Amino acid sequence: MGVVNVTPDSFSDGGLFIDPAAAARQVGQMVADGADLIDIGAESTRPGSQPVPDGEQIRRLEPVLHAVAREASQAVLSIDTTRAAVAEMAFDHGVTLANDISAGRDDPAMLPLVARRGVGVCLMHMLGTPATMQDNPQYGEVVAEVRQFLEDRVVAAVAAGIERHRILIDPGIGFGKTDAHNLELLRRLSELTAAGQPILVGTSRKGFIGRITGETDPTARQFGTAATICWAIANAADVVRVHDVKPMRQVVDMTMAIRARNA
Repeated sequence: MGVVNVTPDSFSDGGLFIDPAAAARQVGQMVADGADLIDIGAESTRPGSQPVPDGEQIRRLEPVLHAVAREASQAVLSIDTTRAAVAEMAFDHGVTLANDISAGRDDPAMLPLVARRGVGVCLMHMLGTPATMQDNPQYGEVVAEVRQFLEDRVVAAVAAGIERHRILIDPGIGFGKTDAHNLELLRRLSELTAAGQPILVGTSRKGFIGRITGETDPTARQFGTAATICWAIANAADVVRVHDVKPMRQVVDMTMAIRARNA
C-alpha cells in the first residue's frame, strides 16, 4: 500500500502532493513501482496533530481523486479518514476501502456507510486521539489489549452489516504506543491473527525507527523501515503501508519468496 498525503503538514511528505497533477504523477509512479493499493488522505495524524474539518478534507481531496483515477486503474484506492462524509465523497470517486484510524469510533455513521456501499474497511487500534495519543500511553499487556480491541471492533463492524471478508485490522504502530510497545507488537504480530482478519501494518518512516537508528530525517529511514517490513511480512502481515514503494516492493517479494521456499 503506497501512501499519498494531500496535506501541508504530514510528518514526512507534507505539502508534496496537494497539487492534483503532482498527486497523479506520484500515484502513477507508485503503481508502476508495484503498489497494489494507494492510500490517500487529507488529514495529518502525526502525534499532536489537530482534526481537519470534513469540508476542508473534501476540498483537498476531490480534485486529487479526480486526477488520480486513471493512474490508479490497476490498484485499489483507499481513503484515509475517520469521517463518513469524506469517505462517501471518496467512494463516489471510485475508492473502495476506508482506512479508519479510529476503527469506526470517531463517526458513528462510518461503519453503516461502509456496509451500505459494499466496500472494505481497515480498523486500526489507537489509544486516545492523534492530539493526545503520545501523552504517556500505558497498557497492562499491550498485545492482549490491542488484540481484544481489534476483535471487538470487528464484531462492531459485522454488526453494522460489513461482510467479514471486507475487514482488515491494523495494530496502529506509533498510535498511542511507546517504542517498547511498538517493538512488542511487531515481535508478537502473529498473535493478532487470532482476530481472524487480514493484518495491515504501517511502520514506514515512523519516529520510533528514527529514535532506534538515530536517523532524524524521516525520508532517510528506508533501511530501518525495510527491517520492519521484512519482519512484518515474515510474521503474518498481509498488507504493509509504505512511502517508498519500489524498494519496499523488493523487500516484500524477497521475504515472501523465502517464506514460501520459492527461489
